[in-house]
Amino acid sequence: MKTAVIVFPGSNCDRDIKVALEAATGTPSAMVWHADRTLPECDLIALPGGFSYGDYLRSGAMAANSPVMRGVKQHAERGVPVLGVCNGFQVLTEAGLLPGALMRNASQNFICR
Repeated sequence: MKTAVIVFPGSNCDRDIKVALEAATGTPSAMVWHADRTLPECDLIALPGGFSYGDYLRSGAMAANSPVMRGVKQHAERGVPVLGVCNGFQVLTEAGLLPGALMRNASQNFICR
C-alpha cells in the first residue's frame, strides 16, 4: 500500500503519522510539501494534526487553499481514501471534502447532552 502524508507549515504530527503508516503498511510513506502541485500515485492520503499556518484565520482555511490540495481533491474524486487527523480534519472541511462548516464558538459555552 502506497501512502502520502501532506506537510503544511506548522503541522507537527506529520512524522508521527508517517511512522504509524509505515508500521501499518510495511512500506515507506511519501512526504508531500504543501506547495507541491502533484501527488505521487498512492492508495491513501493523510493530512496530519498540528497547526497549519498557525491556525491564525480559521482552522485549516489557509491550508485548504494550498496548491497540493488540488491533487488531494483529484485523488479523492477517484476514490483514494483521505484521512484527516485533528487539524487535517479541519483542512478537509475547509476544502469542501467533508460536509459542514467550522464555526467560532463566540459564547465560549459548551453543551454536553
